Amino acid sequence: MLLIGCGALGTVIADQLARAGVGRLRICDRDVVEETNLQRQVLFDESDARAGTPKAVAAAQRLSRINSSVQLEPHVVDVHSGNIEELLEGRHSAGATTRANVILDGSDNAEVRYLINDAAVKQGVPWVYGGCVGTSGRVMAIMPNVSPCLRCLFPELPAAGELDTCDTAGVLAPAAAMVASLQVVMAMKILLGQPVEQQLTSFELWSGRIQSISTAGARRDDCPTCGRRDFVFLNRSAAGTTTLCGRDAVQVLPTTRAALNAHRIAARLAAAGHTESTQHLVRCSLTESGLGLTVFPDGRAIIKGTTDPVVARSIYARYVGA
Repeated sequence: MLLIGCGALGTVIADQLARAGVGRLRICDRDVVEETNLQRQVLFDESDARAGTPKAVAAAQRLSRINSSVQLEPHVVDVHSGNIEELLEGRHSAGATTRANVILDGSDNAEVRYLINDAAVKQGVPWVYGGCVGTSGRVMAIMPNVSPCLRCLFPELPAAGELDTCDTAGVLAPAAAMVASLQVVMAMKILLGQPVEQQLTSFELWSGRIQSISTAGARRDDCPTCGRRDFVFLNRSAAGTTTLCGRDAVQVLPTTRAALNAHRIAARLAAAGHTESTQHLVRCSLTESGLGLTVFPDGRAIIKGTTDPVVARSIYARYVGA
């Protein structure tokens, strides 16, 4: 199984799947653990936050102590158009592959979900959508060539400011746990070959309202993804910046993917502020700007203390390179 995102949804999903004894779980997340995560991200603790451990790694370490029979594959990556199909196939250095049979959505933004939808439909792999903001959530299983896909129901990405985000509305931990639990049930049905309802389930937990709407018959021949097979999100460039929800931080993806020399980066940053280096990242508190810079081996970086992409790109170019 491929889990994309290991935050409020993903940690509950991973925990329940590991305890249920799923055979293999590939966990992908781009971020590190912070103290503000702990009220809703159930696999992490204060020691993970103090160490700034990547979420995928911290999750795998915890899950291995819960059920050592599960094969865990942590990937400290930003899932994007350039790597999602490779992660789905599970290509190893020896050339062997272990293809995921279900994709679980633990992400925190709409664009990643549309990307998952593209990859799942193209490769014919079922996936389970889940979203949670504030005290509300919704869940839907998508079976390529059988049920409507995400773009059959929601043809376009929401416009900026159209929906609440975790920055504006927060996330109530019980609401996230409810979404994730429903996702796990749907994934189990898929794994066991049981019928999966074609429906969108939504709820507002604070008021106790739960609603399921049938999506049977909603599959569209003119759907850009499953009808015309126009995979626009898979074909987009993966380079650029992304403001991280609830983090006061911006992620920078370089135009060219290249493995960085961690020792060289650490040495360069040492003059700029207090620097720490692990096998997974190099982290520096920049004295001059007061910002935090975390650089990953694939060239990706997270600049903490700003939501301005221009500032983030400037910091990246100055300390990492254009």
